Amino acid sequence: MTIAAALAHGVELLERASIPAPRLTAEVLLCHALSHDRAYLYAHSTDELSELGWTHFAGYLDQRLAGKPTQYITRRQEFYGRDFFVNPDVLIPRPETEHLVAAAITAVRERAHGRILDLGTGSGAIAISVALETGRLVTASDISLEALRVAEQNRATYQAAVAFFAGNMAEAVQAERLDLLLSNPPYVPAADKANLQREVRDWEPPVALYGGESGNEIYARLIEQATGAVRSGGQLMMELGYRSVDFAVPRLQAHWTSIQVLDDLAGLPRVVVAERR
Repeated sequence: MTIAAALAHGVELLERASIPAPRLTAEVLLCHALSHDRAYLYAHSTDELSELGWTHFAGYLDQRLAGKPTQYITRRQEFYGRDFFVNPDVLIPRPETEHLVAAAITAVRERAHGRILDLGTGSGAIAISVALETGRLVTASDISLEALRVAEQNRATYQAAVAFFAGNMAEAVQAERLDLLLSNPPYVPAADKANLQREVRDWEPPVALYGGESGNEIYARLIEQATGAVRSGGQLMMELGYRSVDFAVPRLQAHWTSIQVLDDLAGLPRVVVAERR
């Protein structure tokens, strides 16, 4: 079987199973099986696919057809222009979260923020991106030791100035007065679990997905604890869920000012930025 024929077969299987972006998915999986980039597939389309290459490709197709996300198969996800290692111990970084990173980078450069904490770091993508783009030390925490092992692997890859530590929300924010607190908290309502895509529901870590029955319980705790942890004039930045803005903004108004809601490319409220009174 040639590389072109194998690719066509993979696309057909994925299309039949209604897998999103079947051609792109097949290309990514075949590239992963052959340890080559996409250009190689088309430059060598008439080459015979080795038995080992076919074995790997077929195995990856089987995993994807069973619902396993492509990123967990290839163990990589691009985020803010860099490749990050991911596995089922961490949430797959989404492009929408890049808006949080961009806002943080701007704030650090403009305000010279020094003490920065990324709460619930997961793969470390947010903390590492901010550290690399600003040259500042970033501390980052997570309750999951497994997630922190993934984050440390990513930190080592880029030699980023990030210090990780294990702890729950209260433990993470009590250490010192912060200049900037960042978080992409769990915000999916537990009641919506049955409606999630199976790739998300069955594979991504629940601790990083669900924010309580309404999806807002973590926001309530985070805002309360950030109020005591962020210095006067410091900032809080949080990614917003699709039903979170009307919950989060009113709760910030008692102790926070200069509240801004930043939309993503789809025009949806994605990031809230607030300054401690």
